[in-house]
Amino acid sequence: MISELIGQRVRESMLGIGRVLARLGLSANGLTVLGLLLNVAVALVIAADHPRWGGVFLLLASAFDMLDGAVARATNTISKFGGFLDSTLDRYSEVVVFGGVLIYLVGTGDAKVGAILIFVATTGALLISYARARAEAAGYPAAVGLVARPERVVLLAISLIVGQPLWALWFLAVATHLTAAIRIIHVYRLAQADTIDHQPPPRTTRSSVASQPDRQ
Repeated sequence: MISELIGQRVRESMLGIGRVLARLGLSANGLTVLGLLLNVAVALVIAADHPRWGGVFLLLASAFDMLDGAVARATNTISKFGGFLDSTLDRYSEVVVFGGVLIYLVGTGDAKVGAILIFVATTGALLISYARARAEAAGYPAAVGLVARPERVVLLAISLIVGQPLWALWFLAVATHLTAAIRIIHVYRLAQADTIDHQPPPRTTRSSVASQPDRQ
């Protein structure tokens, strides 16, 4: 995924900002909660029939979402709970933005199709995250596929800015479930290879030794 390829460089460049925010007394977990509140505000803007402004603010909110990790790394306060909180609130943020888009579409001629697409895309987005979480809990990396959250956010934001949210919803309805399927297949292959690697060698019995021809 594109976000995985550039993520490391972006995280390194954000360390300086993280240090500044830490000096201002902002904590990583506090910024995580603030990021959720910003996405709620984005959803309200979209629902209030301002999709273009909502798209712009969505891009800004997604950029803000990187700050909690930057502060955690800058202050060496990375924790398991912090990662858990960030991942959980990210799911809330994504769902609430989709909810804002749904409310906006209800007032248009695309209400029925939009509602179906949002349901399918939201389900796919949640399954992508769940598949990765379960894979990593089982000891397998699963950052593969087409659309991680950064790609989903950018696609939705651009479609809102140009006034065509259905374009992104059609794409996400397919791409999210395809990404989840890719992760399932990826983990299946890793699990199969792991099973083969840990199979015990075949046991040699007396009868099999006796049946072997004398090669001396």
